[in-house]
Amino acid sequence: MKKLNDFIWETHGIHAGTENDHVKHGIDKLEDIVEVAIQAGHPSITFIIHSPRLTSFRYTAERDTNLKFIRGNRSYLNYPKRIAKLRDKYDNRINIKYGVELEWMGADLGLQWSRSKIFQAEDADFVIGSVHFAPEGLPYDGSKEEAQELLKLRGSLEAYWNGYFNEMIEMIESFGDMIQVIGHIDLPKLNVEVPEVLQNFETSAHPLANKFRTLLEIIADRDLTLDVNMAGDFKGVGVYPTQNILKRARQLRIPVSIGTDTHHIKNYGNNYKESLAYIYKAGYVHYVSYSKLIPEKRTIFDEHDLKLKYTILNKGIELLNQRFSQKNRRVIPDFSFGGSFEEFLDIYKNATGMGDYNAIRIRKGNKSITVSNEVPKIVRKNVSGLFSEHLDIPGVISSLFNSLASEGVNVETARLKSNNDGTAIAFLQIEGGNGNIENAIDFISGTDSDVFRKLTYTEHANLPNFYEEGVYMLEMDGVELKLLLHDKVILTKHNNAPGVLLILLSALASKNINIIDLRLGKRNKVGFSAIAVDGDKNVINNLLSKLGDQYYEANLIEFHSM
Repeated sequence: MKKLNDFIWETHGIHAGTENDHVKHGIDKLEDIVEVAIQAGHPSITFIIHSPRLTSFRYTAERDTNLKFIRGNRSYLNYPKRIAKLRDKYDNRINIKYGVELEWMGADLGLQWSRSKIFQAEDADFVIGSVHFAPEGLPYDGSKEEAQELLKLRGSLEAYWNGYFNEMIEMIESFGDMIQVIGHIDLPKLNVEVPEVLQNFETSAHPLANKFRTLLEIIADRDLTLDVNMAGDFKGVGVYPTQNILKRARQLRIPVSIGTDTHHIKNYGNNYKESLAYIYKAGYVHYVSYSKLIPEKRTIFDEHDLKLKYTILNKGIELLNQRFSQKNRRVIPDFSFGGSFEEFLDIYKNATGMGDYNAIRIRKGNKSITVSNEVPKIVRKNVSGLFSEHLDIPGVISSLFNSLASEGVNVETARLKSNNDGTAIAFLQIEGGNGNIENAIDFISGTDSDVFRKLTYTEHANLPNFYEEGVYMLEMDGVELKLLLHDKVILTKHNNAPGVLLILLSALASKNINIIDLRLGKRNKVGFSAIAVDGDKNVINNLLSKLGDQYYEANLIEFHSM
């Protein structure tokens, strides 16, 4: 077997920093834990916080405080701001993620309560849905005495587990659209035995076994992820879930996330390698982590080239997913692999090959994205176009397109490159016999001479090389674009006519948003653009919502994966 990683991109990570939590649930300082992670050389750290609960759902330790409080509410409200400050403080040193463990407390008031907690979790990377409490108000992971009390109320061991599975199913059906991960699916084994029918649920005809099979199928149908949680092993009852559950999940193509679910800094980093060995035993060779609710694929193996390929795959997944509504983002896409990425065909059994085409294509519905880290080759030469040397400031490209559109000139594509000295160069490919280019140049020279150092039109020129090392989006819906990916990219599909793209470029210029690179493409009457930009995401998204009916699609893609 290949060597396993020493590190995992946790999902159910470390509970910490809950400030004035009366029961001292994960109270280590966030900064202290980040420093430990940096010292360990970890590229990322994941914090997680429980959503506050209704006061009727409390552990014994909470009841013993004799305080009528909503557990951790102030800490919860402050958490996003504290994480944001951490990200600023440790920028470029470590990737800081945070998630919410959402408490299920029933479909009535509990559901409304939980929905409100989701809206308070600003910029959370993921949400785990967990059942900790029975409707009777007793916890599944509390004391042995509380478990025995619940067991007595329900009458039998099978009824105890049946109630838990009912609550799991109710949780998924009620707010499956709000969560990404199902937490510790066999949590009750912490305090009660696992009945024999569940130990052999794959083949048992017992109603409880059938209900559990149904639960797993619901998780698969909702495209949710299963939490592989090492806390059970730490507590002496074995990893959540057991191997037979995990193997069944793999058969159902349910992805897994990994977490240590630790609550103290002294346990940070424990069981990282053991968790990877555990999922590998069930047949998994990768798992998922999350950034801004979007899943990222992670290899279990400590192999540099494979990690790099997964990074490229994650970029493509982010590109595609952010073109969809929140509901459709969780639909699992189809994959095609070619060239050096063909080894993924052994991992993704339902994927298709692309032969020598050295790329990854990701498809969902009628949308697709193709990405690669191979620097594109210049194939087309002897083109006609406009060469520009200009100041690297917002509005320059808009000015160019504005003048060209005024003369009926249609731009085929644009290539930009910053000189990193306050200036930039560009080449705009122009269709032959396309409007009055000379008039456009004269107009620009007369009105923007302080911005443009040089502006010339050349026919039958060699296509200049603007390509450099990096990850490229080669195609969008099969239309060639070849854009080098930056932190923020705008993707559009629009009416293919002169002046339409100018609407977007003018909007960006009006808000002082700089264009770093631009690629255009077309298929019949539909135009495609991929634009790398530098600016505030909220401002950009507001602009994109106002472009008009000539834009069939306009999305800002932000990259968070590593």
